[in-house]
Amino acid sequence: MKIKAVLSVLGNDRKGVVATVSATLYECGVNIDDISQTILEGIFSMTMLVSIDEELCSFNDLQERLLDDGRHLGMQIALQRSDVFDFMYNV
Repeated sequence: MKIKAVLSVLGNDRKGVVATVSATLYECGVNIDDISQTILEGIFSMTMLVSIDEELCSFNDLQERLLDDGRHLGMQIALQRSDVFDFMYNV
């Protein structure tokens, strides 16, 4: 089963953020469908729309791995199912 999700990364800009997050997604067989990133006065912000194949990696396992990446990088990383994200912002 494939799940669409929104991944957001926020924190002080530093080397290796995109590489770390992308490597985790690759290792979990996740496809990046769309991506946007910006740096505002040293604050890095990235949002991705991703497709998760739950036969390769469950949503919860991916979420845990990304939380570990966030702790390692000193950044906030959040993964939300796109249907939940859509519901929250269309209320």
